[in-house]
Amino acid sequence: MARRPEGPPPPPVVGRVRLRFAKRGRLRFLSHRDVARAFERGLRRAEVPMAYSAGFSPHPRISWVGAAPTGAASEAEYVELALATVVDPAWLRAALDAALPPGLDVLDAVLVSGSGGLADRIDASRWLIRLPTVTEPDLSAAVAELLGRDEVQVERATKDGRRRFDARAAVVLAVCRAENDTCAILELVARHTTPAVRPDDVLTALYVVAGLRPSAPPEPTRLYQGRLLDDGTLADPLAPDRNDAGRLVGRSSA
Repeated sequence: MARRPEGPPPPPVVGRVRLRFAKRGRLRFLSHRDVARAFERGLRRAEVPMAYSAGFSPHPRISWVGAAPTGAASEAEYVELALATVVDPAWLRAALDAALPPGLDVLDAVLVSGSGGLADRIDASRWLIRLPTVTEPDLSAAVAELLGRDEVQVERATKDGRRRFDARAAVVLAVCRAENDTCAILELVARHTTPAVRPDDVLTALYVVAGLRPSAPPEPTRLYQGRLLDDGTLADPLAPDRNDAGRLVGRSSA
């Protein structure tokens, strides 16, 4: 006969809250596993009434989606929490933000009012990538070459070995501007594909098509995530509680 966990079952889920948080400064080098551990510690310190899974090793019911790669900063990371007690989302945002290390900053929190999960609300990201040592004319020429191709194969090392995939298919919009004479900015809207096309994959594609290679590390920051709309903007994942939309790359800047 199968052994059953001792004690009463965990309390049911009575509500869900979606959070937007930032990953800033030195904490951009945290892996997703590190971020998840920091959140679990912060939730305990903030005494958030989490709902837990059943079984012999209960864990808080947290749903992650679209984590930024290690080394990338972000102003638009999202997580959904299942709660055992209904709470004020403003209290939760403030309490959790105070319990997390500086650089993991909780920016917004809303109660979930509809069905479906975060994954149904996010299929693209808008990035800003600083490229020290690259001039705007060189970047613009390389981007024009990339956008003129139907496909650009790149290669990336994975836990299962090296993998080749098309980086061009994910690129929706790419706009260049100069920060100064020796630093260019690439603003990019990219679909979330499988495998995920990351900012460094797009930079690899620029090297493949035009030989562009920065001599200093690029500095990517995710500005928005959301559902890609026909006009190139991104619908806010916290909708319908929020009805904002991400701004269109090339028409306005963060």
